[in-house]
Amino acid sequence: MRCGFHRMEQLLWLYARPYDAAEPVVCFDERPCFLIGERVEPLTLQSGQVRKEHYAYEKHGSCALLAAIEPLTGQRMGQVYPQRTKREYALFCKALAARYPNARTIHLVQDHLNTHHASAFYPHLPADQAFALAQRFTFHYTPKSASWLHMIEIEFSALARACLQRRIPTQEKLANEVLSLLKERQHQNIKIHWQFSIAKARSKLNRHYQPLHPDNQKFEGRKT
Repeated sequence: MRCGFHRMEQLLWLYARPYDAAEPVVCFDERPCFLIGERVEPLTLQSGQVRKEHYAYEKHGSCALLAAIEPLTGQRMGQVYPQRTKREYALFCKALAARYPNARTIHLVQDHLNTHHASAFYPHLPADQAFALAQRFTFHYTPKSASWLHMIEIEFSALARACLQRRIPTQEKLANEVLSLLKERQHQNIKIHWQFSIAKARSKLNRHYQPLHPDNQKFEGRKT
């Protein structure tokens, strides 16, 4: 926990900044999606009945959903690939940068997956394009085991409830459903209103702050 305090507070500071179109804050992550088909066709659903699935199913491999959200505006972007490698990350970042042509920098919040780095751009883009793409971003990394700090997880949770928890047999069908849902949520202007602040962290997590420096006790129990 100790080594993650700086990153946690940096993210909380970033989340608390007022909206700035020149420096959008975008949260990005990847989610594996398993393609599951029916071995036995489900019964025709009747009005007022709960959908029932047979316990038997067929595995059709997996794919990867790459998604990003700008919490303050509700802007969303998603792409579905057969796998998640440096190539897919580079392609996604290139498309994401194109969404913000006038941004001075894009603050990209992401975890520490080994593909999540500007070095991933160079094997898949000419050096001049890879360098130019890297300059479009300021990368911010979540602390280890701190997915609760990553706002894209809120969006993934909503997608799971609405779509990804069902059996979907093909990548094409999954992509159609997920991307349509992302588009619908953006059209509804669904935003994320983050409430946890640096002050709340220092108060509620004070038992972790105090071993770092005894004067941190002054933050314990403070009203935030």
